[in-house]
Amino acid sequence: MQSAPRNPTRVDKLRHYLISQEGVLFFIMLVSVLLLATRTDKFLTVDNLLQQGRFMTEVGLIAIPMTYIIITGGIDLSVGSIMGLAAIVLGWSWQTLGFPLELAIITGVLSGTLAGFVNGLFIVRVGVPPLIMTLATLALFRGLAEGISQARSARGYPEWFYQLGQGELLGIPTQLWLLIVTVAVFGIVLARTQLGRALYAIGNNETGARFSGLTVNRYLLLIYTFSGFMAGVAGYIFVSRVSTTRSDMGAGIELDVIAAVVLGGTSIFGGTGSILGTTIGVVLIQLLKNGLTLSGLTSDATIVVIGSVLIFAILVNNFILSRRGNS
Repeated sequence: MQSAPRNPTRVDKLRHYLISQEGVLFFIMLVSVLLLATRTDKFLTVDNLLQQGRFMTEVGLIAIPMTYIIITGGIDLSVGSIMGLAAIVLGWSWQTLGFPLELAIITGVLSGTLAGFVNGLFIVRVGVPPLIMTLATLALFRGLAEGISQARSARGYPEWFYQLGQGELLGIPTQLWLLIVTVAVFGIVLARTQLGRALYAIGNNETGARFSGLTVNRYLLLIYTFSGFMAGVAGYIFVSRVSTTRSDMGAGIELDVIAAVVLGGTSIFGGTGSILGTTIGVVLIQLLKNGLTLSGLTSDATIVVIGSVLIFAILVNNFILSRRGNS
């Protein structure tokens, strides 16, 4: 007589988490922190770590919707340009058009949201592949930002405007609180709601998801619009942090965002990923950048180290997935 399947014990669950991509990445992060702490006594200090939390917020906020997009098998290369466009629109509408600053902030964020909606609309209605579409709008939105700004920067904001980018709440950077809440909320949304299940289904088999009755186009349009919205919020936070606007804001941030998402275990082919893994990836990349710089390494050497860690993490992720497939 065949015995009933055994319920997983706490030990089984602990073993599962330890050999998961998130568990392995967290171990890599701990080892990296300990090694970097031996190189310089400035690294593992409360002030420095909180400052790095301030610096990584923009990447973290954009990485959350990027996780959703990559889980579906898509990509958004335009997030850096959208972030720059939102920042320019904020400063331009306040300084040139004379909008109240509160309305200028909303206008900047809405411009990012509209840019994301345009990406999603062309992807789902016209059928342009996400890679091609967002590569084109990367240049388009950056050109719009440069055209609007005319190489001029906006500065001289009132004191309250800097609270989100430079302020603190209970000794912790204000924007870091926003990132923590956002990670918690959208981590739960991905793991526990119908939206999350739909995104995984689309990433595993988009055709099958359509035949099963999922409104695939609606979900894709939603997440690309959400990506634009979060890039717009990041643009506002960035302006608040650096006290000025420039058309090149956000240039190259899409590389850090995608690296963090992939490092966190989200498959570039779609179907797997988590907000927890992405968060660990964001933290690890920021700590490596900071620790290696404090250790005296050049920017070129820092890029090599981060690239090596990324390759190693991808190999580990592929190994874990192959083991699960064979079990």
